[in-house]
Order: sequence, then structure tokens, then C-alpha cells
Amino acid sequence: MPKLYRDFDTQAQIDAQYNPSFGLADASAPGKHYAAAAQQARSSLKAHLDIPFGPTVHETLDIFPAAEANAPVFVFIHGGYWRAFSSKDFHGVALGLQPLGITTVVVNYALCPFVTIPEITRQCRAAVAWTLRNIGQYGGDPTRVAVGGHSAGGHLSAMCLQTAWDTDYGLARDPLKAALLISGLHDLEPLRYSYLQPMIQLDETIVRHYSPAAHVRACTTPTWITWGGAESTEFARQSALYHAAAQALGNPTELHAVPGADHFSVIHGLEDSTSPMAQWLASQLQR
Repeated sequence: MPKLYRDFDTQAQIDAQYNPSFGLADASAPGKHYAAAAQQARSSLKAHLDIPFGPTVHETLDIFPAAEANAPVFVFIHGGYWRAFSSKDFHGVALGLQPLGITTVVVNYALCPFVTIPEITRQCRAAVAWTLRNIGQYGGDPTRVAVGGHSAGGHLSAMCLQTAWDTDYGLARDPLKAALLISGLHDLEPLRYSYLQPMIQLDETIVRHYSPAAHVRACTTPTWITWGGAESTEFARQSALYHAAAQALGNPTELHAVPGADHFSVIHGLEDSTSPMAQWLASQLQR
């Protein structure tokens, strides 16, 4: 009998790998943590909310400026398997970066199934381009902009790295100083056979053209590829697959798991200025 995908015989096996809530003692705990951290950021940090970067109501940015002018910038793209959450749920990522003198931009985008993954990709690329052109108005340094994201946001950040910024946007070929790909989905094929398919509606064309590991381009942007050490073997494989493709082109990538972290806690490092994740990002942006 042929396999459903790679070594998987059933959807249940794939779901066990890709549903990160499986095995959690309290499935609501991660969302409560994100909400509390986001509220803390909004109540303690200066913010410019709902800045439009595109023509639709979903295309907005939330900016948490650093205290000093001409600050380096981190553009964060949230996860939720392209079909859940908004920028407002992830303002907590600014908590660890603002003390390091980094301006944080949190991207909002339309969700599946209202739009497709190609359209979400377009929106996120537009958000990065807007930031590169306009962040100076908010005290950011457009020559020191990094991008990063978690889960679906890791996928979308990888798609940003593969953008033809020069020919499509009139920007530098590699305008980004660094990238953080956190528990990213770099091979979309298995998700076609998962519980997510009714919402994200993958077809062969989307899988072929929007799986980042299949389309890595030569790129000078230093990239840290990571996932939680307590995540499933498929999330580890996804990160390793992208890293291998980037390394084959000589791209400056690093591959490290976050010890003990699960799929939800892996981004807690962005809330802590002393974490290896926040420190790596700061070191790249200060170069």
C-alpha cells in the first residue's frame, strides 16, 4: 500500500506531528501567555498601532519604537498556520527587543481561507518593503532591518528572503541584515494531508511554488534557523531541510534547536533581552 507522505500511512500520524497542541497539559496556556505578554508590551512601551501598509483592511503594522533614534529594526511575522491570530496577539515579542535598542514591527495579514497563502506571502513582502522605505519616519534605520517569524511566520519570512527585491520592488538585492526562521514550515506537502487542509486549501501549484526549501536563492543575509527541542521530529526536519538547501548555496545560515522549548514557548526568547535568540538578533543588527 503506498504511503500517504514519506513514512506516514495515515492523516492521524501527520496530525500528531503537525498539531502542536497534542500532548499539552493545558491547550489554552500558550494563548494566555501570548495575550498577557502582548498586553504588557502595549501598557509599558510606546506604540504606533494599525499603520496601513497596503490597500486592504488587514494590511497593517504595529510599531514599537526603540528609545533612541536611528534604531535597528526587527519585522516579526506571526504564526497560526496562516489561518489564526493577528498582530495584536504577538506584541510581546517587543518586550525583549526594546531594551536592546531595537524597534519592533509586528505585521498583520489576512487569513486563510479568506485569502490564499500566495496572497498572504504578497502581503508580508509588501510589509517588509513598506518598512524598508518608511521606518525612518518612526525612528528606525532602514539600512538595519531584519525579518523573522514563527511557524507559518517562519515560512513567510523564508519567502521574504527569496524575494527578488531588486527587480520586483526596486530595492537592494539583499536589503535585510538578518533573519530568524523559528519553527518554520519549509515543505508544505505534508500539510495537504493534515487537519489543516480544509482551511489552508493547498493545491499542487501552491505546494510547488511556496515551499521555501525548494526555492532557496543565493542570499547574503545571515539567518538563524531554529525550532524547539521538544517539538516533533517533523518540525526538526523542516528546519534541517531549509538549512541544507541554504548551505548548498553557500548562504550564511546557522541551525540550532532551543533546548526544552515546545512549539509555543520557542518564541519566548524574544520576550527576554538576555536570551540567545534576542542576543543573536541584536548582534547581527549592530554590525
